[in-house]
Amino acid sequence: MNTSTSHDLFTRALPLMPGGVNSPVRAFASVGGEPFFAQRAEGAYLYDVDGNRYIDYIGSWGPMIAGHAHPKVIEAVMTTARDGLSFGVPNALEVTMAETLTRMVPSLEMVRMVNSGTEATLSAIRVARGATGRSRIVKLEGCYHGHGDSFLVKAGSGALTFGLPNSPGVPSALADLTLTLPYNDLDAATALFDAHGDEIAGLIIEPIAGNMNCILPREGYLQHLRALCTKHGAVLIFDEVMTGFRVAAGGAQQLFDVVPDLTTFGKIIGGGMPVGAYGGRRELMEQVAPAGPIYQAGTLSGNPVAMAAGLATLELVRQPGFHAELEARTHLLCDGLEQAAADAGVAVTTNRVPAMFGLFFTDQKVDTFTQATACNINQFKTFFHGLLKRGVYFAPSAFEAGFLSAAHSEEDIEATVDAARHAFREAAEA
Repeated sequence: MNTSTSHDLFTRALPLMPGGVNSPVRAFASVGGEPFFAQRAEGAYLYDVDGNRYIDYIGSWGPMIAGHAHPKVIEAVMTTARDGLSFGVPNALEVTMAETLTRMVPSLEMVRMVNSGTEATLSAIRVARGATGRSRIVKLEGCYHGHGDSFLVKAGSGALTFGLPNSPGVPSALADLTLTLPYNDLDAATALFDAHGDEIAGLIIEPIAGNMNCILPREGYLQHLRALCTKHGAVLIFDEVMTGFRVAAGGAQQLFDVVPDLTTFGKIIGGGMPVGAYGGRRELMEQVAPAGPIYQAGTLSGNPVAMAAGLATLELVRQPGFHAELEARTHLLCDGLEQAAADAGVAVTTNRVPAMFGLFFTDQKVDTFTQATACNINQFKTFFHGLLKRGVYFAPSAFEAGFLSAAHSEEDIEATVDAARHAFREAAEA
């Protein structure tokens, strides 16, 4: 592929932005090489500034579950934007969004819109601390909840990719208030709560981890955490920024039949626009200002254009059979990748839920942070570049989940598996 224009843009960007990017994983630092720069996107495809087309399995890191530039979403954005981009006062679309979210997710009795997933998780933690009068929070190793100080302790996503799960700049006093647990370890969770239960304000978890690649909870694990939080008076927070409305119409909590106290959202509820939300039990949310003393605010929260894009996307997600079709396509892709790897003599296993998957270079089932970090990273790097040069874009990190959209056709999946056959053969020599 000719990528000369992308190269020129990256050269210009490097002295102007840290790493030449505005979010670390975009820099390709963990896989080598240089990133391509997007010109446009449509359906299942990204097009770069040099005219190359890629079958995209990132979907802007999750929001594009209906596909890029879906006509109904674009129409909603353009129609709303004509009336103004931001008002600074309430607008009707905020109310409709709150009604939609509380209807789709029964655990949400009240909700507050914010501008990013990080804002949502930081706010949820504040509510947990304010409501309980306690200071400590618990997070899971490898789970990523945004770049708030409290969360950059044994974190996933870019923090894991770059080998810096404990970021400089995080005060040790604040980090000391964050307790960590190994994901999927019931005994460790029980022991931690037995030791510190009366100090713990809340536990926050990705119910399906997507930032140490895609890792599912073991049977009964989420239910066990729910019971521990109930027993010790701690707030259970599900971070569904990634899984919300992707794995089921009601999120992972519907899929696993577990009711958290608070939930955070982002990505899909903005349809590609910057957005976040947190919500849950009424008695907790009524403590948020101005109804209560726990302060949180945002100039652009409930932005009308973001609300319009999100509502249009959620309308598509609610269509009968939407997730069943995505689940079938996800299995088709993962089964094809596993067979292509086997044919090339490469050890690969996959995890999958509707519209979300993980690819691991190992012959072992992966359901822990330790197992995820033990996979063959060199083979992944070779595989990534083998796909990229054949027009298929997977995450430029071995620790990020992949995403399908309703726009991915069987032909797209067939072309992806065909490209993977060649890439796996190259990885076998890595």
